[in-house]
Amino acid sequence: MAAMHRPEPPNPAARRQRLAVILLGAFFAFQLVLFASYRSAPPYTSAPTGAASSMSVQAPPRPVAASSVSVQEPARPSSDDSGCGGGLVYVYDLPAVFNEDLLSMCETLMPMYSICPYLANDGRGLPAEGTSLSSILPAELLGSWYSSDQFALELIVHRRLLSHRCRTPDPARAAAFFVPFYAGLAVGRHLWAANATDADRDSDCVALLSWLHAQPYYRRSNGWDHFLALGRITWDFRRGPSGGWGGSFLAMPGVANVTRLVIEREPWDAMDVGIPYPTGFHPRTAADARAWQRHVVSVSRPRLFAFAGAPRSAIKGDFRALLLQECQAAGPACGALDCANGKCIKNNALVLELFMGARFCLQPRGDSFTRRSLFDCMVAGAVPVLFWRRSAYIQYSWYLPVDHGQDGEWSVFIDRDELRAGNVTLRGVLAAMPEARVRQMRERVVEMIPRLVYSATDKDGLGGGMKDALDIMVDGMLRRVAEQRRSWRRRT
Repeated sequence: MAAMHRPEPPNPAARRQRLAVILLGAFFAFQLVLFASYRSAPPYTSAPTGAASSMSVQAPPRPVAASSVSVQEPARPSSDDSGCGGGLVYVYDLPAVFNEDLLSMCETLMPMYSICPYLANDGRGLPAEGTSLSSILPAELLGSWYSSDQFALELIVHRRLLSHRCRTPDPARAAAFFVPFYAGLAVGRHLWAANATDADRDSDCVALLSWLHAQPYYRRSNGWDHFLALGRITWDFRRGPSGGWGGSFLAMPGVANVTRLVIEREPWDAMDVGIPYPTGFHPRTAADARAWQRHVVSVSRPRLFAFAGAPRSAIKGDFRALLLQECQAAGPACGALDCANGKCIKNNALVLELFMGARFCLQPRGDSFTRRSLFDCMVAGAVPVLFWRRSAYIQYSWYLPVDHGQDGEWSVFIDRDELRAGNVTLRGVLAAMPEARVRQMRERVVEMIPRLVYSATDKDGLGGGMKDALDIMVDGMLRRVAEQRRSWRRRT
């Protein structure tokens, strides 16, 4: 009988190894399927809803370059981008109804006064030469000073970006996209009109969003790499559903992903970024800026502190009235300027002269938490004294350092409740500061001046490695876009 074949007994260890190999292969195959499915999924977008999509107001159809080309990823900046290492900025060519046409209405945009003079010279206003400013400024610096208005910010930013070295006319090369909509002028013209409706205050904003959402570069990112500048405080664009003051532009879903560069931000809205109010100083070169810095360091400052503002007699417990009382009690150590009836708006020289004669300037909140006066004070080389943290410390993070106690390098904070209770006095707190520390604080303020002002330069900038407020804005926006891009690419 033939020998019977008997298989070798199974090797348990080898069987376990084969099983492990099979399971491992299946696991990797499953991961590949998931990865392929994820890569093929459509990018996340949200259709415009709410006011932006429900109203029929349309802007005049005027195509721009971005709508006639295929959408590409932004190119890496080349070596000839003049230091724009973070990328380049494309400025949309909007239909004129959203900017230039508004400028032609300058006589009627504000009920209190004509803003036409303030829109001259690309938003800087009328030159200081021949005005009251010429009597207090060195002759060689007159060309850097203008009668500027805060509501011209949108025009100032637009014009500077058009000639900025980091601007590109090719949207395919851009990392960030600027939308030059003069929203502050568009909404502002209806704020005091007796018969204006909510729809009137929102109509230009709705039309702008309708136009913008049709642009391919907006659709590519759903707005994450787009930004605009607002020449009014954020609260003028945040009317609630129950009505009230202002427009509802920033409450519209269609603008939710767009960065807003605004003179006063909503601290709890991450899409708001605070930028400086315009002052009258617009240096042409770094040499002009340094000459001004030397001047404000050298001028005599006979007063300990100063305050420019109007009391609010209709407000119970008006804090400004308390500051005026403190100033009067301090005698010659304090200088005060009553800004009632637009006195300080009409004559900027009064404010500049006051602040240049003092070591400290008082900066309470204005009609909102911020004031242009903060920047007038610092440009004059005085140290601001603050009473509300929302007036500066959580407003202008790109411009005013606050981390790790840096706010104490350029400002003084006094608890307003302690002042109201009479536990401290302004003169007592400020006079007690060591002279060496005051000198260091003033030096720090003067050092910061160039980054707080909007220069009157061309594409070459101030030069000498010096950056102005708009350069800081561009750098900050390009950093922000790079961070945002990583987020929205993960969704695609």
